[in-house]
Amino acid sequence: MNIMMFAHGGSMNRGCEAIVRSSTNLIKEKMVDARVYLTSGRPETDQMIDKLDGIYDGSDSRIRKYSYDWLISSMKVKLFHDESYALGRIHNNIIKYIEDMDICLSIGGDNYCYGEQPGWYEVDRRIKSQGKKLVLWGCSIGEEDISERKLEDLLLFDLILARETLTYHTLTSKGLRNVKLCADSAFTMEKEELALPEGWLEGNTIGLNFSPLVWKKNKDSKAAISSLIKHILLTTDMTIALTPHVMQEGNNDYEVLRTYYEEFKDTNRVILLPDHLNAIQYKGYIARMRFFIGARTHATIAAYSNCVPTMVLGYSVKSKGISKDLFGEEKLVLSIEEISDSYKLKAKFDEMVRDEAAIRRKLQQVIPIIKKMSYKAVKYLKELA
Repeated sequence: MNIMMFAHGGSMNRGCEAIVRSSTNLIKEKMVDARVYLTSGRPETDQMIDKLDGIYDGSDSRIRKYSYDWLISSMKVKLFHDESYALGRIHNNIIKYIEDMDICLSIGGDNYCYGEQPGWYEVDRRIKSQGKKLVLWGCSIGEEDISERKLEDLLLFDLILARETLTYHTLTSKGLRNVKLCADSAFTMEKEELALPEGWLEGNTIGLNFSPLVWKKNKDSKAAISSLIKHILLTTDMTIALTPHVMQEGNNDYEVLRTYYEEFKDTNRVILLPDHLNAIQYKGYIARMRFFIGARTHATIAAYSNCVPTMVLGYSVKSKGISKDLFGEEKLVLSIEEISDSYKLKAKFDEMVRDEAAIRRKLQQVIPIIKKMSYKAVKYLKELA
């Protein structure tokens, strides 16, 4: 059986890498006859994921001005308001592999959180027109993300796997009957433990991840995080390990974290992890932290899955939904509006330190259950096959 993953932008986003890695491992473990292929927007960044049976260039193709494709596209758009030909040419690097596949997995877990996705809608339509099975793998979608056009696309899927209950309830409330609940596959991802860097305090290091994506959504948040770092340095004896998790051009955690490092390096209690580690290596460091504060969802999943008390700088339904499934409430999750409030940041941090033992006990109880939920995704996939 041939399975193709698509809607993947490349592994410079270590969360995307974590999804591909862990999903491939789950599928190969439970579906012994499965061959798993990846179409990637940046295939050169995915080469370290060794269990894939093939990695294809799935990047967008450019339609040259005045070419045959440009003329046909322009005519269809102007006369019939029909983008399908143009979108088909743009995404041809994915579409051309559909005929060789049995199941196509749309793995961009939160692609549907960011407005309309006409390109993916067209790919989905082409998959179904060729009689192939179509699966939305480990998604998060908020009530505010649902539009009539998006709902039409979601109805095409043979199976939608929601990775948390908020998304599950949102989708089923819209009348979708092709939805099943699972957990993010990355909860099951392995870790690789590298040597600890100079300055790391074993058992007393807190990780901090912050992203340009969050900063752009709330411009005052960068200063508030700086205030939180000062609070941690003043009220604890912990070392702070600044932890990047996405290194994409224009969306590079390392660049914003480096400014904090420069601001606080003279304290000798702030270290900056390198920007070239892969997802399992970052998870290896996060697993050995006492606490974690993170904006990137899969950095927080790396912490949760190793029972590290975690504070989430949330910006979408996925952060809230995952926390709710773990704790029964949105515990230590701050909204995009709240993260510029330095008082709230400090109060949540103090709450995390105060409740450290109880949080760790709760995670030790629930993480085995969540990992079983991750495996349910493959169970449902097998049933579809």
